Amino acid sequence: MGSLLLPGAGSSTAAPPAVPAAAAAAAPRAGADELPQGGRSRDRYAADITWTEHGIPHITADDFGGLGYGSGYAAAEMSACTLLDTLLTGRGERSRWLGPDAVYDDQVTLRATNLQVDTVVTDLRDRKVVEQLLADPVRGPGREARQMVQGYVAGINRWVRENEITDPACRDARYIDDDATPLDVWYGVYLANLLASTGVFMGSIADAAPPSPTDPGLPELPVRAADVDRDALLAGLGRDPERPFGSNATAVGAEATSTRSGMILGNPHFPWRGRYHFTQQHLTIPGEYDVAGASLVGSPVVNIGFNDRVAWSHTVSTAYRFTPYEYLTPVALSPTTYLTDAGPAELERREVEVVVRREDGTLETVTEDVYRTPEGYVIDAPDLLMPWGVASFWAIRDANGEHLRTIDTFLEMGKARDVEDLLRRQDRAGGMPWVNTTAADRDGNVLYADHSVVPHVTDEMAATCMTVVGRVLEQVAGLPGLDGTRAGSSCAWGADEDAARPGIFGPANLPDVVNRSWVHNANDSYWTPSYDDRLEGFDGIIGCEQCTRTMRTRMVAAYVGDRLAAGKKETPRSLAGHQHENRVMAAEVMRADGALDEVCEATGETEACAALAAWDGRSDRTSRGVHLFEAFVGNLPAPLPVVGLDPVWTVPFDPADPFGTPRGLNVDNPQVVQAMQAAIDQVRDAGVAFDARWGDLQVAGDRGAPPIGLGGGAADSVGNANALASYLPEENDDRYKPITYGSSHIQAIAFRRNGPPIARTILTYSQSEDPTSRFSADQTRLFGAEKWVRFAWTDSQIRRDRIAVTRLR
Repeated sequence: MGSLLLPGAGSSTAAPPAVPAAAAAAAPRAGADELPQGGRSRDRYAADITWTEHGIPHITADDFGGLGYGSGYAAAEMSACTLLDTLLTGRGERSRWLGPDAVYDDQVTLRATNLQVDTVVTDLRDRKVVEQLLADPVRGPGREARQMVQGYVAGINRWVRENEITDPACRDARYIDDDATPLDVWYGVYLANLLASTGVFMGSIADAAPPSPTDPGLPELPVRAADVDRDALLAGLGRDPERPFGSNATAVGAEATSTRSGMILGNPHFPWRGRYHFTQQHLTIPGEYDVAGASLVGSPVVNIGFNDRVAWSHTVSTAYRFTPYEYLTPVALSPTTYLTDAGPAELERREVEVVVRREDGTLETVTEDVYRTPEGYVIDAPDLLMPWGVASFWAIRDANGEHLRTIDTFLEMGKARDVEDLLRRQDRAGGMPWVNTTAADRDGNVLYADHSVVPHVTDEMAATCMTVVGRVLEQVAGLPGLDGTRAGSSCAWGADEDAARPGIFGPANLPDVVNRSWVHNANDSYWTPSYDDRLEGFDGIIGCEQCTRTMRTRMVAAYVGDRLAAGKKETPRSLAGHQHENRVMAAEVMRADGALDEVCEATGETEACAALAAWDGRSDRTSRGVHLFEAFVGNLPAPLPVVGLDPVWTVPFDPADPFGTPRGLNVDNPQVVQAMQAAIDQVRDAGVAFDARWGDLQVAGDRGAPPIGLGGGAADSVGNANALASYLPEENDDRYKPITYGSSHIQAIAFRRNGPPIARTILTYSQSEDPTSRFSADQTRLFGAEKWVRFAWTDSQIRRDRIAVTRLR
């Protein structure tokens, strides 16, 4: 029984090094042949979980079902509330238990009421979308992935039966039971696939309705792309510049390492709570499968990790996963009638029944409706230039809504022998949903690739298929809006012979590079994976070429680039050390020729300027003045909507020097001086000293966290690789910057010619989300102190760090 084995996770007594659990048989759910119906399984599962320091589970089983069994049990031990909430969401039952009006915020792209979420999810279930994919031999999961999910659910159910939830977040929740099914998990996986596509539009789908005399659906349409608020449009498309969803990853090959083998430093920037936080695990089938790393809640497989020969990490890709189609609606006909090149067609109107809980606790069934074309859901989003108006409406086709291959993709990657094998396996599975891949192997090769799921929309097709407004979308946000009249013919997505399925680009038309030097990505497009490599000639829906790099990209590249330029190779220690160097690229650029101090002096604020001048230029806990600089950058004017004009810099961006431009802080621009004055006023109004210690201001802010001081800071514009941000903190909200987002599961993996990999990891918000657990803040303290967990990989290392054993039969 997990809680008894892990002191602090619901127990009050220390556990011996090894404690056998009760051998009672579990009652797992749906077998592979019954899975589409969500029925019960007659299978049995067995797994051993060795828990090492920091509550990390090392799961050993004889088959993939057993691995899933142990993974589900361990996930429930560490993240019961979020895991059960994820299953609740996949059932479309948020309104039933939590009320229809409460807002569900996944901390990434989805923010909608429970009723809006349930409306879309219930329609997905009514249409049996996942069940149909499960039955599809091309778009659906393979045998091993099914086995893992079945076992995962059985493990969750067993944990719920045998343990008492101590986490205050859901301790008394009425929806908790041991009746989860594989179908619940598969719907959770499916919804995670939609994070960067349909998930962005949940509210716009659920609330879409035909225009009426009182609500004609008229947008505030600009006549020119230059009139569009680009940041607001990007935010509405799930790419909010103020809340970037991203990561860093750097891989260094044999030519640049002291070990003559590959190394990787991966740092995904994810929420510190909720659906998209990680837990660590190690999965082993002796002699067959051995992989360790981190998994998002609800995933039985390792998403970011390493095996004995290859390590990988992911960064969010710039590619779009969907395209909007605009359909013309003849005024003389019904507003639900639209034109196609085969003649008029009628929208599919679907009624959805959702059970909701009223304030008095009574249950009521409400009927909502959604509308669809053959391409996908109709949206009503006038603020995104896509209203349901009297002349036209828009619907979304979603490439990630057309497969269920994600679990297979990560499962296969864990079997890889080198970086090229890893990419082949990824391509064959065809389910990398919305991320790039950066990897290194024992042989000294490194890989960068954006081989994610991308709609097959070539530039040539887009040019002939974009509508007038669709072209504005493309000019402002890089998203082509296509002609729905021809959605089933000349404007349908294309196909590649080497693609895993029709409708998406195949590997030959997606960017990648393998070398023995180094590669990196920090969420800018694929164009510049290193100082020397340029990937060009790809279609615009994947990302931009010859476009400005963020300060964070420049910082991540400089860590390796500067070391190599100094004649030094990367060592396992030096590569890991870049995580906590906390250099601030924008400050390094702006301080050239004394420009930053000159701008500050123009304000006449002597005390503030003295603090800024004395700042060490880093974002360490001991640094003083970081908050002034972050506030200054946050108040700088945005670039003008004319190519080459930027009020901040004297030297504009030059595609020939993407890592060195723009530069030259424009000290003569009054707007720049005004930004400095605004920053000083902002800090003064907050009651914070100009020379305050950064670790006293920036602290952990997730649920149950003590105010642990943290290094790092603002990402893209300021240039921190150790990116941290504050969004709706749950704890320590009296502090200047309580952190709830950013650096998450960080891994520094170094291979050698012989011997096991050197594995340093840290889960910044710690392994357990239960604030009563001793594993709730232990790794956060290590992260604040710039220390690492030496991840136990070999049998002897696991025995050395063992704190408990759970045997599940």
